[in-house]
Amino acid sequence: MKTTRPYTMGARAEAVAETRRRIIEALFELGRERMFPDISLDDVAAAADVSVQTILRHFKSRAGLAEATMDHAIARVTEERRAPVGDVDAAVAVIVEHYEDRGRTALLMLAQESTDPQLAELVRRGRAMHRHWVTDVFAPFAGPRDPLIDLLVVATDVYTWKLLRIDRRYSETRTRQLMRQLVTSLLAGVRNEGDPS
Repeated sequence: MKTTRPYTMGARAEAVAETRRRIIEALFELGRERMFPDISLDDVAAAADVSVQTILRHFKSRAGLAEATMDHAIARVTEERRAPVGDVDAAVAVIVEHYEDRGRTALLMLAQESTDPQLAELVRRGRAMHRHWVTDVFAPFAGPRDPLIDLLVVATDVYTWKLLRIDRRYSETRTRQLMRQLVTSLLAGVRNEGDPS
């Protein structure tokens, strides 16, 4: 009995964690294509193959589920956007690839920020995450308070990707080239300003 009980409790804890993960992932994926207020707990339950009661048992409320999903989204996106520090080509490639996968979702969230306080918080955290990414990746070129960071945030922003990729209909490759040109031009401008000759 002593050997079976810890295993049973471990298996139960794993099952609980897996159910929780499935529910969070269900809302995360539904949010890629639908307006957040239009996603009901019934929709999440169906996508996660659980009951609404199970969702409420894990998260207490829709707001609790949304909060857990925000944490999951920020952690996942942070991981997806990892890029070598100081490598401009890699950084631009990573951010464009990320926008190819999640850019339309980000734009959908941005369009809803004024209508839903939780989405407004997610957007605020997303903006802070992007700035942190820029500050880290471009650390060899500028300090966190350097105005160059502001310009690099703009050059690598989802709206810049949208203007090039969706509005202007450039290919992914051409969009990557143009965003890289923006970044390298900014960095070259700083080098030239600092050149005493």
